[in-house]
Amino acid sequence: MTTTGSGADVSSDAQQLAALGYTSEFRRDMSLWANFSLGFTYLSPVVGIYTLFAVSLAVGGPPMIWSLLIVGLGQLLVALVFGEVVSQYPIAGGIYPWARRLWGPKWAWLTGWVYAIALLVTIASVVYGAGPYLASLLDLTVSTNTTIVCALAMIVLATAINLGGTKVLGIAALIGFTTEIIGALVVGGWLLISERHHGLGVLFDSFGAEAGGSYLAAFLAASLIGIFQYYGFEACGDVAEEVPDASRRIPKAMRMTIYVGGAAATFVCLALVLAVPDFGAVISGENADPVSGVLATAFGDWGAKVVLAVVLVSFLSCALSLQAAASRLMYSYARDRMLPGSGVLARFSRARGVPPYTLLVAAVVPAVVVLVSRFSEDAITKIVSFAVLGIYLGFQLVVLAALRARLKGWRPSGSFTLGRWGLPVNVAALLYGVAAIVNMVWPRTPDAPWYDDYLVLLSGVVVVGAGLLLLVLLRPYRHSDAIAGDAIANSREGT
Repeated sequence: MTTTGSGADVSSDAQQLAALGYTSEFRRDMSLWANFSLGFTYLSPVVGIYTLFAVSLAVGGPPMIWSLLIVGLGQLLVALVFGEVVSQYPIAGGIYPWARRLWGPKWAWLTGWVYAIALLVTIASVVYGAGPYLASLLDLTVSTNTTIVCALAMIVLATAINLGGTKVLGIAALIGFTTEIIGALVVGGWLLISERHHGLGVLFDSFGAEAGGSYLAAFLAASLIGIFQYYGFEACGDVAEEVPDASRRIPKAMRMTIYVGGAAATFVCLALVLAVPDFGAVISGENADPVSGVLATAFGDWGAKVVLAVVLVSFLSCALSLQAAASRLMYSYARDRMLPGSGVLARFSRARGVPPYTLLVAAVVPAVVVLVSRFSEDAITKIVSFAVLGIYLGFQLVVLAALRARLKGWRPSGSFTLGRWGLPVNVAALLYGVAAIVNMVWPRTPDAPWYDDYLVLLSGVVVVGAGLLLLVLLRPYRHSDAIAGDAIANSREGT
């Protein structure tokens, strides 16, 4: 195993992986800060807030900002559970190997399938969302064609950077984090100084967003901005074999991602809320793009270009992190011989220190999804509708596996444990996750055709159903002799 960093850390990491049944080919070139930056840029406060601010403000009014705090606390519970698991099982691929060790190969297959599809679709949604910003920066006419071309260019650039290896990825993540956090602070700070139109009291005033109905229903719909915001911390564990002293550092990086990313997202959202001059116009639909209007007024043409550049760096960094996570997940699958074509997908480039063929898949599949949008403008919307649901489903499949294992005797034995708080935190994380999933799939457009009203639920059923069908037909677990379901057994043996 080629490594860098502390000799003691490297030796300990190698011994821990050997005990888990693996010899890593990755280079441990990713520092704690680079690992945190990877999670932060995947979570991306700028991408999340700028994408959904207008919709959430229109649906729930200014109080929608409180969803960021509520969801942040819920996802922190999930991150704590993940921290215990990755500390004991610091294996590349994250969610798939965690589910494998906690439950078994069949559960791991389904968990990884759902999460992989969600990651690949999310890459497509991020680069597609970046397309109009890149076109505007280059003074191109924003259209479907230019958006697609710009999105494909983003995929090519992200893939080229990822092929540079762990050290290049870490540097890119640090640059992305620095750019995004400075941009968030500067833009947010300037808006609070020069464009603030309201006091903090508006955060408790719906401005009639509920339209005579229940505000709770409006708030739950608007809270999707929080639900869409708080994931990415799991990417810290996807690259576990590239981080020295992974058992200690990755749980810390996960928590840092929630703390810093959540604070940055809330600050950006607060600055934008207080800078919107007329909430009524947003709620009524008269002002459908309050973010662009606020930025144009605050920064002018030249300043808006700078802000666009910062936003694009955020989108690129987010795509980089997603692609890295997806490639490591598929590599972990292939290394365990759980995928068709595992012999090719498990190949590793020692010169670059990355799995090149899974990176290629993480580029080609999103590119195909982007190209499909050319034939039907709402096709990508329908495909992307599953993305966040898939992420949350993948999360909760691991949280449920951890709870099952815990009830059967599993006692986390990594460097990071919650001790006697483990069980209540695990239960609370599962309850939160189920509630978030129900909120995502809840039908909210009764006037639309039934298939549109249940679009998110249907997309989830299709992907999970396809995963189960492949599991039954292909039975990929037959070809794998990698260790599985050992968490409970090891605990019973007292190890």
